[in-house]
Amino acid sequence: MTVASSLPTAIAFIGGGNMASAIIGGLIRQGLSADRIDVVEPFAEARAALQRQFGIAALEQPGPQLARAQLVVWAVKPQTFKEAAQQVAPHAQGALHLSVAAGIRSDSIAQWLGTERIVRAMPNTPALIGQGMTGLFARAGVAAAERALVERVVSTTGAHLWVDQEPLLDAVTAISGSGPAYVFYFLEAMTQAGMDMGLTREQAHQLSVGTFVGASELARRSDEPPAVLRQRVTSKGGTTYAAIQSMEGDGVAQQFMRALRAAEHRARELGDEFGSAN
Repeated sequence: MTVASSLPTAIAFIGGGNMASAIIGGLIRQGLSADRIDVVEPFAEARAALQRQFGIAALEQPGPQLARAQLVVWAVKPQTFKEAAQQVAPHAQGALHLSVAAGIRSDSIAQWLGTERIVRAMPNTPALIGQGMTGLFARAGVAAAERALVERVVSTTGAHLWVDQEPLLDAVTAISGSGPAYVFYFLEAMTQAGMDMGLTREQAHQLSVGTFVGASELARRSDEPPAVLRQRVTSKGGTTYAAIQSMEGDGVAQQFMRALRAAEHRARELGDEFGSAN
């Protein structure tokens, strides 16, 4: 069996922005032909980009063509999900639904679409280069074979992790969904510090990015927890020790965990704000 033959016979995307494009790109790289992909995208510029990049003639509005979709991927903004669902539902009664919309709970999606076959996903932007991390939650109405189908689709953009309680997706959002921004934030600070010490921007950037890539890969391959890896490069009285002591004195770890809690709280708020089933 080829990879493409294990993918959906037809897949529809509601929304054709960055995350949809990341998944579409992954599917096409795995051998799924563009003529098996439908996209509904109201913005002309985004439709033109899909045509240029993938050869997909996206639809401005949902229509009967969506009925062929085995899987519908919801890549819309939270505040537009309900309206889009009301427009799409009549055309996608037989499909499995995968939502990548932040915060919108599956209870609401089930009510809007009239189905229990719903998987929620929280991907992140490294999916754009096939290095994403996606958290997944399936409602009870999703069969094992359908979970496997979702895994095959999501795996085209990187790794995935299932959670068995939907509220845990708020934690996934805080850690990995929003997480790339935290890395970029620290890279900004490291680059600026390097420049302040006399390095060029290019030198500081290369050193900072290379360090994050290498340290992350070391953590991924190691059986030891990050605390042990950190201690191994933190000789008492040395340069690393001085930096860690400075950060601990400023409460950086506590402030960072507080920031992640703020992201988790905002994910719950999005569900409250845009996820009413009424």
